[in-house]
Order: sequence, then structure tokens, then C-alpha cells
Amino acid sequence: MEEPESDRNLGLLMYDVARLMRANFHRRVQPLGLTQAQWRTLFHLARNEGLNQGALAEILEIQPITLARLVDRLEAAGWAERRPDPADRRAFQLYVTAKARPVLEQIKELATETREEAMQGLSQTEREQLLDLLSALKGNLLATETNASQARADRLDRRPVSEPDSRKRKHRYG
Repeated sequence: MEEPESDRNLGLLMYDVARLMRANFHRRVQPLGLTQAQWRTLFHLARNEGLNQGALAEILEIQPITLARLVDRLEAAGWAERRPDPADRRAFQLYVTAKARPVLEQIKELATETREEAMQGLSQTEREQLLDLLSALKGNLLATETNASQARADRLDRRPVSEPDSRKRKHRYG
């Protein structure tokens, strides 16, 4: 019996694997009392302490107002804190608290269990190859996006400044 074409489609396969890994991990994290949005925020915050809300929202690919509400809840639970940004008195930098550290350790352990389950049956060499190949794909796509962004910026820089249309500049009374 042949595999459906969708099982051999790189984009769909990567999407399905990522979705299944998230679902598996979320099931493991639920007893900690964290929503998916909360554990994702805590995880990325721990990796990027000192960022402002806008930068962290960009990493999480959510709107800054959505992140503000998440940080409010994490702060109320004692897992995150806002500190004044010394470079911008209107902004705050975000940090995880000491109370969050044990939870983050549990999250890391649960993530390891999820990865191990996903890679079950793969040799160490195959695991390393898989990670190397995925890293190469990521690098290719990042380079493509960087080049596309630069090309868009270049096109905008070269766009001629429109001159006023002399027909539209007739005097009102003339």
C-alpha cells in the first residue's frame, strides 16, 4: 500500500510533526497548571531575559497586547517580573523569577521526554543527521527571508519620489 502524498510532503510532514510534538508536550505540562501560551512565554523569556515586551511578542509571533496580558498573569503568579528599562524610561524589561526556575526545570525535563519519545528508534547518528538537516533547512529559509526583506527595502529606497501633478496644482481662483 502506497503512502498518501501528504505523508511525503516536506511542509505538511514538518507541520504535523511539530503539531504532534506540541500536543504531546502540552499533555505532559498540563499538571503544572500552565496553559500553552504561558509555558511558551516562560520558556522563551528564560532564554531571552531582559527583552522588552515588543521584542518577546515578536519572538512568540503574537501581538504585544496579547503578550502584555500573558505577562500580567505570569507576574500575578510570581513567575515573571517587569523591571524598568534603564535605556528607555517608558519601557520595561522582562525576567523570570526565582519561583519560576523549578518550573522551568520541570518543563525542560518534560521537553526531553517528548523529544525522546519522538526520536524513539533512531540511532544517535540518525538523530544528529536529522538535527543537522533541519538546521540546514532553517538556515536556508532564514537566508531567503533576509534576502527578500533586503530586496523589498532596496525597492522602496529606489522608488522615485512622485512629483506633484501640475494639473492638480491649479489655483482655486485662477
